[in-house]
Amino acid sequence: MAHRFLSTAAALVASTLALTGCSAGASSDEKTTVTFRLWDSTVAAAYEDSLDAFEKENPTIDVKIKVVDWADYWTKLRTDVAEKKMDDIFWVNNSYFGAYADSGNLVNIDKALDSDASEAWETSVVEQFTRDDTLWGVPQLYDAGVAVYYNKALVEAAGVTPDALGDLTWSPDPAADTYLAVAKSLTLDTAGVSAADPAFNGTIAQYGTNLANDTQSITLPFIGSNGGVYQKGDAFAFSDPKTVEAITYLVNAINTAKVAPAAADTNTNSDFSRDAFIDGKLALFQSGLFNLKNIDDGADFEWGVAPMPEGPAGRVSVTNGIVVAGNAASEKQDAIAEVLTWLGSEKGNGYLGTAGAAVPAVKSAQARYFDYWDGKDVSVDPFFDVIEQSSPISAPTGANYGKGFEAFEPIFQQIFTGTLDPQVGLKQAEDAANAAIGG
Repeated sequence: MAHRFLSTAAALVASTLALTGCSAGASSDEKTTVTFRLWDSTVAAAYEDSLDAFEKENPTIDVKIKVVDWADYWTKLRTDVAEKKMDDIFWVNNSYFGAYADSGNLVNIDKALDSDASEAWETSVVEQFTRDDTLWGVPQLYDAGVAVYYNKALVEAAGVTPDALGDLTWSPDPAADTYLAVAKSLTLDTAGVSAADPAFNGTIAQYGTNLANDTQSITLPFIGSNGGVYQKGDAFAFSDPKTVEAITYLVNAINTAKVAPAAADTNTNSDFSRDAFIDGKLALFQSGLFNLKNIDDGADFEWGVAPMPEGPAGRVSVTNGIVVAGNAASEKQDAIAEVLTWLGSEKGNGYLGTAGAAVPAVKSAQARYFDYWDGKDVSVDPFFDVIEQSSPISAPTGANYGKGFEAFEPIFQQIFTGTLDPQVGLKQAEDAANAAIGG
């Protein structure tokens, strides 16, 4: 997923790409090198421009960016923090920061930076990363909500207008569901026959949509729009009846209706559906803003963005933010504070918006992002409308979320492959996750 918070435990070998900003001024032996770790190469390119500007104003500090693949990011972070070889500053998300804050591994932002700085940052991101009345990271990007990217030619070839996509509803009650019928009409076999036709041969050449074990883009929005819950406090609540209904709907759509890629592909590759969309093999792609730049750069066809399907409880998305945290064990605290101050400023954070890579978490810099996409005639309204129209479902959280995830994720993967009944599996996942966090 894309900057995504955890969606699948993809078993991929991580690669690290070093991106080094140029600097001017003082000689190299007078410089302090600050290393910066994150997981998104698209945003890293925008940071390059930002840190070039920073180094010109701060010639005694050299910032080196390291991109660590999402699939390996959290495992490597845990290992490197434990072995005292972590980078000086690094991205963290809402699901994982609590454990590092509680263990004293993160710089206290309220003490390290101007105490009034938080007033300039997106309020929801500040709230997500405040624990025990202390802010533990400098807000960097705001993800807003989830929407549906569509391939205009594929949609219209099935007789579906882009406007009609905004009226789709999903429901555990087949009589109230319009989403699955459209997804079937957009799913084609190798003979060009749709999944809505009895002659459909089951060998799929084009999928209608993406439904997968993807927490941010799929499972949380479907759970929320059915009135279900994911957690109660820090405890996991997967056995909630409305949650079971939502997951059962997804599993049946994948394995019975066959309108979405098989979990055998998506469980091990969180970018499988995005890449299929870019390759013209997927008509609808439900995801977040974090994939907007990837699609704009990669797709060679006309595409657009529509609202996510409406569920029995309405359209309920999840919103998320990313902060850059300081390594409390580093000996470079003065330089870290300088870099964090820059990244939390309108000037430093604004480069993310200027490049269209992400919505800056500095409120005064956000206009740059909207100007960029307006200039490309791309409407990002559906990502924001869903947040304004209804309260989002809470993003995964808790100091021990990582332990819970490691316990429940293999069970979720079985559920999505269709080899484990959702009701039985979700109770198993809930019990295993809560036992792992001591709940």
